[in-house]
Amino acid sequence: MRLGLLFLPGLLACVAWAQADSPPPSSSDAPVPKESPNPASAAQSKPAAPATLANNQIKELIRKVAENDIANDKLLRDYTYTERQETKKLNKRGEITSTESKTYDVLQIYGETVEKLVAKNDKPLSEKDAAKEDEKVQKVIDKRRNESDSDREKRIKKEEKEREEGREFVKEIADAYDFTLVKVEPIDGRPAWVIDAQPNPGFIPHRKEARFLSKIVGRIWIDQAEDELVKIDCQVTDTISLGLFLARLHKGTRVVYEQTRVNDEVWLPVHAAIHVDVRLALMKEFDQDIDVTDRDYKKFRTGTRIIGMQEINQKPHPEPAPNP
Repeated sequence: MRLGLLFLPGLLACVAWAQADSPPPSSSDAPVPKESPNPASAAQSKPAAPATLANNQIKELIRKVAENDIANDKLLRDYTYTERQETKKLNKRGEITSTESKTYDVLQIYGETVEKLVAKNDKPLSEKDAAKEDEKVQKVIDKRRNESDSDREKRIKKEEKEREEGREFVKEIADAYDFTLVKVEPIDGRPAWVIDAQPNPGFIPHRKEARFLSKIVGRIWIDQAEDELVKIDCQVTDTISLGLFLARLHKGTRVVYEQTRVNDEVWLPVHAAIHVDVRLALMKEFDQDIDVTDRDYKKFRTGTRIIGMQEINQKPHPEPAPNP
């Protein structure tokens, strides 16, 4: 569940992902919301959006967005794409000390997402390193191809359990915040609700990871026509401790995440900007800016099946699914 993950950037920090300086704008000086017309195509299938939304209506909208996100995750398995990750390490004065980028071809193999490294610092891998990446992918193919029925059933049950836990967590998100409609603004020509989320002081968490929510504020953009997450900007407002000595995520850690409509059927990630200030195991401190871009989404034709690396290299290119 991307929505749950993004509202808990502390989890990202454990793998050295991210932060930023200024907080999301507050709703106190926001313009009065105005009704915006839906695109003509959407208007035929959905009634015009109301001029405003109450807090309980927004909570229900958040739950709807979460259900749509589950559907998007399933459709993502039909796509390959390219992802570029750029990491800038910062010193205590906020100055950049080093920059590194990695580019991956993201493949879907028997329902499993596999990242194949294809470039470092925007330069193709050497033949030796490229061969290692091919070998890594081949191991995944062999493992999935030779998977027993019982192991496959266990894996599917585990994945479904994780999805259900994600659903439960998002339900807590809806209860953990007081939501305010700030305005309606167009993104890529499509009207989107702009909603601020401030912690609900009376919220009692039921899941252990939900206890962090009181230290995170956010702003959410939701497409009016399709009830889909377009953008989210969330920031840590106080130190979050993960485990007894595992990590301390500092105030100011921030994640900005954006999605786009692809192939007229699915909403998929397009960009994430992350700033993290975290101390791991009370010793090593990370202060990093991370920029992630996803592009060149391509959908496989019905019936395409990956057998091995030779077929990956020789099979026809999948159908392109350009971003709008």
